[in-house]
This record gives sequence, structure tokens and C-alpha cells, in this order.
Amino acid sequence: MLVLSLGLLGIGTAPVHAAEILGVSGPTRLRVGDQNRGYLVDLACVSVAEGDRQPALDWIRRHGPRGARVNLRPVGQRDGVLVAAVRVLREDLDLGEGLVAEGLASASPCAEIAGER
Repeated sequence: MLVLSLGLLGIGTAPVHAAEILGVSGPTRLRVGDQNRGYLVDLACVSVAEGDRQPALDWIRRHGPRGARVNLRPVGQRDGVLVAAVRVLREDLDLGEGLVAEGLASASPCAEIAGER
């Protein structure tokens, strides 16, 4: 009961902070910041064909612009880069799923990534 009361008063609860897109480095790579940290994030479970790289990059920049708040759902890492599903909060849009839906990327298996944690 005490914990519930403290939560209602805002005492003893930490605010939830979303990560923020700091930039787009490629059609499936973002620079993301989370309070005082910045890191690279590769979109999980998608691959972009060479001929679709520029249209996919343009799409990502349009739907995941600098400053957009995002939620990350990590699935692993590859070569020291976090691999995660990235959801833009204001549009409630998963960037990887959006690329696939637009025909700019294909879904790829995530199982081998998850094993590299």
C-alpha cells in the first residue's frame, strides 16, 4: 500500500526516458542516444539489397529523423554493434517492419544474431 501511495505521489519512482535518434548512418544503421550515452544500432532481422540502399536510407531518414524518440528491443550484437528492433514512438512504427512493408528490405532470420550476445 505504501509503495502504491508513493508511486501516485511521484515519490520514489524514476521517469522513463526513451532513446533518441542522433543520426542515420546507413539504411539499417542508426546512431542513438540514451541520456548520456551514444551508440550504434543495427536494425534487427532485416537486410537491404544493394539496389535498394538509397531508397531505404531515404525512407529511414523520413520516418526516423534526428531527434525522434524511439524504443529499442535488443536481440543481440554483431561486431560490437547493438542489434535491435527500433520503434519510433510518435508514429508507433517499427523501422525494420516498415522497410519490409515498403518492399525496401527483406526479413532475415534473427536466430544467429541472438546467439552472438
